[in-house]
Amino acid sequence: MKILDACCGSRMFWYDKHEAHTTYMDIRKYYEELPTGHVINVDPDVQGNFMDMNFEDNTFDLVVFDPPHLVHAGATSWLAKKYGTLPSDWQNTIKQGFDECRRVLKPTGSLIMKWNEDQIKSSEMLKAIGDRPIFGDRRSKTRWLVFLKE
Repeated sequence: MKILDACCGSRMFWYDKHEAHTTYMDIRKYYEELPTGHVINVDPDVQGNFMDMNFEDNTFDLVVFDPPHLVHAGATSWLAKKYGTLPSDWQNTIKQGFDECRRVLKPTGSLIMKWNEDQIKSSEMLKAIGDRPIFGDRRSKTRWLVFLKE
């Protein structure tokens, strides 16, 4: 089993932050201890851009895609440092990232996408990627959505 976390950040939702089957990737590598006591530790196995991954087609059984979901956050804010930000024309970024995650996914694989609706509604994001999940939750601000490759 080969798993890719394409935007691992500080691996917040992982129970085992060094899960053996998983390759952790992020465009950032960053560490900071904030005066508030928060620690930001983005330390990927592979530093790379989720819109242009350096992996062969059909490599992973499971891809986790938790892209930045903020368009309104100060460049040096805690939120921007912790989660990253999207450009104002975020639709193309998310579409390219989603397509790239699908490219590296095996034909029988699953793509799990995490999205927070605080600034961009899931319906807008789904319109941008041009796809619909097979299932996912619909009640909270943070959504987990499951897609198949084919």
